[in-house]
Amino acid sequence: MSWKLKEQLKNMLAEESGYYIYHAGGRTRVALLYPNSYFVGMSNLGLHIVYRLLNHRNDTACERCFLPEKRQQEEYVKHKVQLMTMETQSAISSFDIVAFIMSFEMDYFNILRMLELGKIKAFAAERSEMDPLVIAGGPCATFNPEPMSPFVDAFIIGEGEAIMPSFMEEYNRARAEGKSRKEILSILAQIPGVYVPSCYDVSYDNEDIFSTHIKPLERAPARICRQWQENLDEYPGETAIYTENTEFNLHLVEIARGCGRHCRFCMAGYCFRRPRNRSLEAIEKMLVAAKEKGRRVGLMGAAISDYPEIDQLCREILGDGLSMSVASFRADSVTQELVDSLAASGLKTLTMAPEAGSTRMRAVINKGIEEEHLLNAMEMGIKAGIRNFRLYIMIGLPGEEPSDIQGIIDMALKLKDFMEEKGDTGRLTLSINPFIPKPFTPFQWSPMAPIKYIQGALKYITNALRKRHNIEVIAESPRDAYVQAVLARGSRKTGQYLLEAYENGGSKAMKSVLKSHKLSMEDLVSRPVSLDNVLPWDMLDMGFTKDYLKKELMESQQEMPMHTIQCFDGCKRCGVCK
Repeated sequence: MSWKLKEQLKNMLAEESGYYIYHAGGRTRVALLYPNSYFVGMSNLGLHIVYRLLNHRNDTACERCFLPEKRQQEEYVKHKVQLMTMETQSAISSFDIVAFIMSFEMDYFNILRMLELGKIKAFAAERSEMDPLVIAGGPCATFNPEPMSPFVDAFIIGEGEAIMPSFMEEYNRARAEGKSRKEILSILAQIPGVYVPSCYDVSYDNEDIFSTHIKPLERAPARICRQWQENLDEYPGETAIYTENTEFNLHLVEIARGCGRHCRFCMAGYCFRRPRNRSLEAIEKMLVAAKEKGRRVGLMGAAISDYPEIDQLCREILGDGLSMSVASFRADSVTQELVDSLAASGLKTLTMAPEAGSTRMRAVINKGIEEEHLLNAMEMGIKAGIRNFRLYIMIGLPGEEPSDIQGIIDMALKLKDFMEEKGDTGRLTLSINPFIPKPFTPFQWSPMAPIKYIQGALKYITNALRKRHNIEVIAESPRDAYVQAVLARGSRKTGQYLLEAYENGGSKAMKSVLKSHKLSMEDLVSRPVSLDNVLPWDMLDMGFTKDYLKKELMESQQEMPMHTIQCFDGCKRCGVCK
């Protein structure tokens, strides 16, 4: 039945354009795996960037592989067929390198599934000279690779453009010299931005929660420094492969990378500093393909409205007869021209992210968004003909009080009143997620709120807003958020619990697995971590010190925290811009 699965992949490939296929031989073969569905994965711009980056080399052939749908997975298992790539329908185990994109903690279960379907041993230590090298990159690999370190041979710490050229050159040189797997990994460990777990000895405290000892072996560096691409114009950041079968049917264009707003909960804001903008000229070149393909342009970046020439860019896009969408914008920097351009492109819902309802709580997290910014952005939207609005909110933030939960309700009602005063009878949606402490943020030591508190707060907000017409409350599962928190701050030992949970049904089994090890999931995430702890990710260097994070944490705990202003030219506060 392998022919049937191959035909399905061939049919999907036939609906694409822009992919690469190279003849066998002469190139190092890399299988680029996205641990989720094709529909989701093909909307990930990072996949497109890495795919193009590797295939533009004259020594590398990169093919893609996605997690099959459940029914297809059953077919792979039933007929004992190995997981295959899109381009040549080859078994991933036949590739030299298997490279995972790690964007979300909950996808860790899918990574284990793909290894199993690909007949690749889960534990890196059990792989032989004949097995592919398993590597991983992406946001989660950069922030805290430890929970996945039992399963991954090498992690890319930082941005692919700054690391993969050296990685591929050293790998190919070592292979040509006949080096063993162990020797190759030792060589790769010396490349800036490459973390090889087997080159480090790690021990734990009595509860197996946090590392107490991280010792490099042989010539491995004591710390692995995150690498980043300073000049984005040197590499294209746009859609490489086109398909209709994707979540975002757009021509994706990255206009900026990094964020300097200093939101204290945001891992991406701290780990992708400093903010970098592509030149308008470079972006214009990437719009050519959108025009040729007749695609709507999807502008990607941490905060599109912070791009210095956003109004000019909007004029260029609409002037070329194109329409546009944006990944995100900030209510305090959005312009009427940007909103008008989105409305002209058919946008029906304007999304804003105040994150908290009260002024005090927004100061605690250093969000920098006030109600006046929300009202101003909402008025721009109404003026442009947009009728629906969405707010991203977090609950269970450090230092949160009952008045802050009430503040969410008050803010929602005030904004809804404003909509109706302006004659807008559209919908206001609150998308509420529990706060999850993440590595390399000032809140990395903070506890997650108890699950009963989160459930109670959600119920209180929902009941308070239920009777108000056209206000909708949607929320992430608190239990899923708890699993995510365990994985986000986990140690290498967490990988054992992860594998056991996977073997017993997935994320829903994590609580019982921890319990079998005499650990409480709630206790793991709902108590503060000592500032003196050696954390599982302390061997990584993002460019700033723990002292800087501690300073921001202490500021957040003041009665009325001072606002930490955004990054600026010549700033040396955190240490990234040395």
